[in-house]
Amino acid sequence: MDESGGTDADLLERLAVGDQRALSVVFDRHAPAVTRYAWAIATSRMDVEELVQDTFVTMWRRSSEITIAEASLLPWLLVTCRNLGRNAARRAARHQADELDETSTNRGDALRDYHEAESARDDLRWVLDEIERLDPIDRRICEMCLIDGAPYAEAAKQLGLSVGAVKQRVSRSRARLKKAVTLDEV
Repeated sequence: MDESGGTDADLLERLAVGDQRALSVVFDRHAPAVTRYAWAIATSRMDVEELVQDTFVTMWRRSSEITIAEASLLPWLLVTCRNLGRNAARRAARHQADELDETSTNRGDALRDYHEAESARDDLRWVLDEIERLDPIDRRICEMCLIDGAPYAEAAKQLGLSVGAVKQRVSRSRARLKKAVTLDEV
């Protein structure tokens, strides 16, 4: 991972004992990716900010219970963000349904919008599941370039590959991810 602050596993251990500097390092390291993911879930800037904040607060509170399978906290953070987003959407739908009376024509529109949003969230779940199935090097390239937004040249340098190889792997991974999502729609 990053030399400044250590690995995510090290930071997680420090978080479990209440180290606020470790929280700052984890936030700086993963907030951009979590924020981009939250934009795919939420519809407003305020909701995105709330999702990101709630994700990191949950990590802080549950740090002693978290076990990471790989060297990165990012998958745990993204799943937590997704779950918090789903909970918020359900609360909002319940609240909206409570406000609408039974004769309102808007109720059908609200429920249709809710189902469309749930469908989009399911697509994201399929994408994340498919990313997990990629070869380790392709998964790392996806995390760096597609999730973190790193330039191909930076990923190539860190992974000891040519820029062309990174471009080819990104293209192949994107095609695989698109295929996984579109096949599930059929």
